[in-house]
Amino acid sequence: MLRAARLLLLISAFFPALPAQNANRDYSTPEKRAAQAVWLSDPGRPARLRAQAIASSLHLKPGMSVADIGAGAGIMLPYLSKAVGASGRVYAEEIFDDYLARTKAYAQKQGLNNVAFVLGTEHDPRLPAACCDVAIAVHVYHHFNYPADMLAGLRRALKPGGRFVVVDYYRRRGAMGPGDMALEHIRLDFDDVVKEVEGNGFHLVESHEHIPGQQYAATFALNP
Repeated sequence: MLRAARLLLLISAFFPALPAQNANRDYSTPEKRAAQAVWLSDPGRPARLRAQAIASSLHLKPGMSVADIGAGAGIMLPYLSKAVGASGRVYAEEIFDDYLARTKAYAQKQGLNNVAFVLGTEHDPRLPAACCDVAIAVHVYHHFNYPADMLAGLRRALKPGGRFVVVDYYRRRGAMGPGDMALEHIRLDFDDVVKEVEGNGFHLVESHEHIPGQQYAATFALNP
């Protein structure tokens, strides 16, 4: 029994649990992702998400470029596309090819002609170097299994003076509805998210409650 316990400790040391494994459980197979896509594509979701308020808070201007990290079903794309205009560019990034296909189909249906599509990985968004003025992760940061790697990729993708915006849930009881779902699902609460992002080449410049008591929005700038 003692030997088995020691073996388990050794295995855990070499193969540590991924930090976002609870959040990512429902995305682990194509079948599970298809089920989640029904919710992600709900026509009422932009209103619940306050998508227009998010887009307005980014202070995008025509001709700028913005990356939607973990674009999912693509519901943020019309708002971002309109904000940067025909002369701007939106990068829709996903780590799942089935979700990226859904995002493409949605963008085509919406007639969005200024959107490029990027298949990233858990470690790297694989965006072009210095392509973006802004990168945004809406309800996605808590899914990062390798935050340091992803933040390094975002640093490469942002132009000098670029910004990274996180919109996510608090890790607090009731933040995702009644009960403890947020405690089980969300990796870090706001203060620890700030510490993690600031520990990887950014600094916080602005934050506010996006949905009081449930969600925050935090804007980080690249360190000089």
